[in-house]
Amino acid sequence: MFVFNRQFEKRAPARHLLAVLLALGSMAAHADGMSLAEAYKVISTRKFVDLTQSFSPSTPVWQGFGQASFTTASDPKTYRPYSLEQDGFRTTYYSMVGQYGTHVDPPAHFHAKGITMDRIPLKEMILPLVVIDITPLLAKDPNHALTVQDIQAWEKKNGRVPAGAFAALRTDMSKDWTTNPERFKRHPFPAWSLAAIKFLFEQRNITAIGHESMDTDTTPTMESQKWVLEQGHYQIEVMAHLDQVPPTGALIVVSWPKVENGFGFPARAFAILP
Repeated sequence: MFVFNRQFEKRAPARHLLAVLLALGSMAAHADGMSLAEAYKVISTRKFVDLTQSFSPSTPVWQGFGQASFTTASDPKTYRPYSLEQDGFRTTYYSMVGQYGTHVDPPAHFHAKGITMDRIPLKEMILPLVVIDITPLLAKDPNHALTVQDIQAWEKKNGRVPAGAFAALRTDMSKDWTTNPERFKRHPFPAWSLAAIKFLFEQRNITAIGHESMDTDTTPTMESQKWVLEQGHYQIEVMAHLDQVPPTGALIVVSWPKVENGFGFPARAFAILP
């Protein structure tokens, strides 16, 4: 039984953050367990980091999709745009592909029998977060693809990648999102290798991956992205601010609109730091 106390609130180590969140539903009903209010006190004292890029009609997107269009929504009968002055409210009509900005790729994006975004379990939307930083390797190899050896070297410093984790690849590409969008769209780019992807899912049993680029890898067949989605996993693309998150100890919370039978949509992700 997990019993809350004030000392825990003051010095709860990173590994207990997930325990706090997982305890909410199961322990709230127990008189000697952690209440929702007490659990929230622990979480609310932590730093939150937004892992999501803002997007607009001019932000980078795969050339096969084209830019988004944001227009003022209009009355369908009169075609007059709504305004605060005349109607007391304003709203926007968004026209864009689902894979726009920071977004979720569910298995159905690549796999005919894969689950759609509305069927991804809620429990997979809050996970332990590990950040694998390959920026030190990019000076010699600007398009380095994460290898199994890179992961093993990371584990020597940070410990074994925990089962059920969300693994994020830090490349600092996100810094070009607004300052140099043409560079952001470059190809090739630092990415995942298929061997590293398979190692993380099959040997470390992670739940999902994320990266700063618009694709998982730079192979002509998109072999890493295809494998991830065909194996029933989801991924988050165009992540931001991974440089503000430690290698281990944080949690990621990620969500998206519940589009019925959706193949992808802009997502909101953030980290809770230890």
